[in-house]
Amino acid sequence: MLRRINISNYILIESLDLEIPDGLVIITGETGAGKSILLGAVSLLLGAKADASLLGDKSRNCTVEAEFHLSQSEDIERLFEEEDMEFSEELILRRVISPSGRSRAFLNDEPVNVRFLSEISPYLIDIHSQHQQLRLADGHFRMQVLDTYAGNASLLARFASDYAEYNRLNSRISEIEAEIREAGKEREWREYQLSELSGARLAPGEIEELENEQKELAHSEETRELLASALSRFSCGDYSFVQELKESIRDLSKVSSHIPRFSEMCDRLESCRIELQDIEDGLAVEADSVKVSPERLEEVESRLSFLWGLMKKHGVSTVEELIERKESFEAALARDESAQSLLDSALSERDALKASLDELSAVLHERRISAASELSPLLQQSVRSLEIPQAVFNIVVSASPERRSTGDDEVEFMFSSSASMAPGDVSKTASGGELSRIMLCIKALLAKYGAMATLVFDEIDTGVSGRAADRMGAMLSGMGKNMQILAITHLPQVAAKGDFHFCVHKEASEGGKTVTTVSRLDGEDKIREIARLLSGSTVGDAAIKNAEELLCEASSAK
Repeated sequence: MLRRINISNYILIESLDLEIPDGLVIITGETGAGKSILLGAVSLLLGAKADASLLGDKSRNCTVEAEFHLSQSEDIERLFEEEDMEFSEELILRRVISPSGRSRAFLNDEPVNVRFLSEISPYLIDIHSQHQQLRLADGHFRMQVLDTYAGNASLLARFASDYAEYNRLNSRISEIEAEIREAGKEREWREYQLSELSGARLAPGEIEELENEQKELAHSEETRELLASALSRFSCGDYSFVQELKESIRDLSKVSSHIPRFSEMCDRLESCRIELQDIEDGLAVEADSVKVSPERLEEVESRLSFLWGLMKKHGVSTVEELIERKESFEAALARDESAQSLLDSALSERDALKASLDELSAVLHERRISAASELSPLLQQSVRSLEIPQAVFNIVVSASPERRSTGDDEVEFMFSSSASMAPGDVSKTASGGELSRIMLCIKALLAKYGAMATLVFDEIDTGVSGRAADRMGAMLSGMGKNMQILAITHLPQVAAKGDFHFCVHKEASEGGKTVTTVSRLDGEDKIREIARLLSGSTVGDAAIKNAEELLCEASSAK
């Protein structure tokens, strides 16, 4: 419910602070007085576009602020959670426009973006202006009306969630299938490359080992000869150099027993003998181990040539990099297999979702058929009460050509103003006045079943007069008993039904500038305004008497 609105420096409104009561609130005023300006200011709080042209005084800010009492619901709480804001039933919305045209929005003094205002606006106010009658041609609106009456909100939420997931899965399946097709083009090539690299039995450090072995084998004969020559230097015939050192050590050992200073020399000579003996033994072993094998040399060089060829082919410089290439082919082929597994899983999940959607769609269809059979006569009766006594109104539910987020149905509103005429699409068969009355009936229904806090009607009674206007006023009055209704009207029959009455008018400010103001009317002021609606600019005694009678009748009806 809208409790208060404060407007400053908005077009012709210099300053305005209104407390808005509950019930049916009537707003009247002469043409051009600024009733639409008032609604425009409210629209700013609901996310409407803002720019510097809205400023009355271009040198200072424009501010529109309103207090609302908001009924708690899961949907509105979810919106607050998504915005990371704490929900409160008492809300203060404020929109500020600077002279540069920059706009800022606040909710309970916390900055919010305009998108958030647009998202929460349906839970605050529904503004019905004349152009909204065109919504009767909108299939989504017709579906919304029927679903609201049928109480399909929770079913629709489940269906929309599954439908979104179904579409997401469809996109993912297309992506995976494209990946599989692309992979299939290269699969044989990858398998061949992997087979070649796997068959190569690659080992880290193999190139270095083979190159060292190749050098040894290539010089094996020369190495054997040189080792034999070096070993021969340790002996000549029966003479052994190492053995002679051993004899020298024995002699020095005897000398050192008498002369101690020769003991150190004896030890040093023994160390030399041991080292030389070790070298001689090592040379002998190495000489025996040298292999001269042209066959093995050919094998090593062939292996090296093969590895160098692989490295050149794959554009790498080490065996380790070849191993990495092999692993990359293995991973790619594994991904191909994984993609198929993912595809199978996604297809299975999609099938399950489709079954769920089919089931939910069938339930929605049955509920809509049932609701249409109940709602059609209710709306027909309501429309007939607004001075279209032979009106025929029928809601038709049929299969849609394609599935949408609301299910598999289409909804048509069929209307005829006379029982002798076949009903047709309401947007084509109803006149402007009839559309106004039909829309009012629908709004009254939505308000009842949708638990909306505030409804604003901007001259919904256009094209209506006489008894029809009186009935529309009675309908608005009835709606005002359960909710807050703001009705901008030019019809005295409607204005007389209001619980409260505000008048919008222009006047000259102290600086001579024309400004728009709003005042609350009671007593004689209210009578004179209704008399003005009855007679025009000149208000005579007859018009005042007629206005008094209208107000008296309206009071009695309440």
